[in-house]
Amino acid sequence: MSLAPTTILLLCGASLLAGLVDAIAGGGGLLTVPALLAAGLPPELALGTNKGQAVFGSGGALLRFARAGLVDRRMGRVTFPAGFVGSLAGAGLVLLLPPAVLRPVVLVLLVVVAVVLALRPSAPAPRPGAGARARPLRVAAAIAAVVGAYDGFFGPGTGTFLIFGFVVFLGLRLQEASADAKVVNFASNLAAMLLFAGRGLVVWSVALPMAAGQFAGATLGAHLAVRGGDRLVRWVVLAVVSALALKLGGDLLRGG
Repeated sequence: MSLAPTTILLLCGASLLAGLVDAIAGGGGLLTVPALLAAGLPPELALGTNKGQAVFGSGGALLRFARAGLVDRRMGRVTFPAGFVGSLAGAGLVLLLPPAVLRPVVLVLLVVVAVVLALRPSAPAPRPGAGARARPLRVAAAIAAVVGAYDGFFGPGTGTFLIFGFVVFLGLRLQEASADAKVVNFASNLAAMLLFAGRGLVVWSVALPMAAGQFAGATLGAHLAVRGGDRLVRWVVLAVVSALALKLGGDLLRGG
């Protein structure tokens, strides 16, 4: 399937913006999936092509955070495989259960995320002596597996849920949580991309140009998150959560 050069250029612009937002707070798929559908791709090709370009964005953001020293490499050795396997399992479940079943649950969870972040006066302070060796790796792996499965099955807000889980259950600062979330997000995107590509559901003539925009936007977004710290991440997360809640709420009202 081929698209007009002008359409691909517009999709690259959408992927650049999506990469920027996703690197900071998650939710980039809220921009790219509707854009791909509007460009005329059938739903299954839109989802596959979205993963084909998104993996470059999460990879670019992960590299930038890693260079800044914000990625917990020890935790990543656990969360990467957990997110990868979880995503494969979630993508397999797509064949058994329609994603629309999850929309009411996701909407409630997004509202909870927004309320907690809005009422929290600041990011949680680091726990005394809570270095990489003291972090509960089993909890991190569980979060990665569950949210990775959600990403493979449905997707919207994956990065946001990862950030929220790492903040609440591991006591990380928002900036650290955003960095560590990219390990899982890259793993889940990679797993889903491999599965979709194996079934011929990635339109590479569209995904690769979008990947360039996604990579550039994600690198810039990660740079802004590194420079802006917790305050920037917190407000972008709130904006993304609000947009996702409105989108999913609108889908429910329309019965979509």
